[in-house]
Amino acid sequence: QVQLVDSGGGLVQPGGSLRLSCAASGSIRSIYAMGWYRQAPGKERELVATIIRGGSTRYADSVKGRFTISGDNAKNTVYLQMNSLKPEDTAVYYCNADISTSVGRRGAYWGQGTQVTVSS
Repeated sequence: QVQLVDSGGGLVQPGGSLRLSCAASGSIRSIYAMGWYRQAPGKERELVATIIRGGSTRYADSVKGRFTISGDNAKNTVYLQMNSLKPEDTAVYYCNADISTSVGRRGAYWGQGTQVTVSS
């Protein structure tokens, strides 16, 4: 089994910062990519940022220049540093990973989600 545990959300004022973390554990053979998605009330889940093995990153236009995704391969962990937060960043943030397990199964795994609320 594979588990993703994401954390770091909370309440922050506009202009503030938060750092999300997501740790993958279990029967992992390889991690091909990790990333963050978010879902605001009444909206569809959307991509925020991804990082693939090798270090290439991709960001949604709405967060470019404000958010930074990084990874620690040794810890199977991905981080999302969020700066200059805006009320429209309010959402539940979900960690996602493309993982191959020790028995050779490859698939997408999700964390349980962490709430980010940007409000004064």
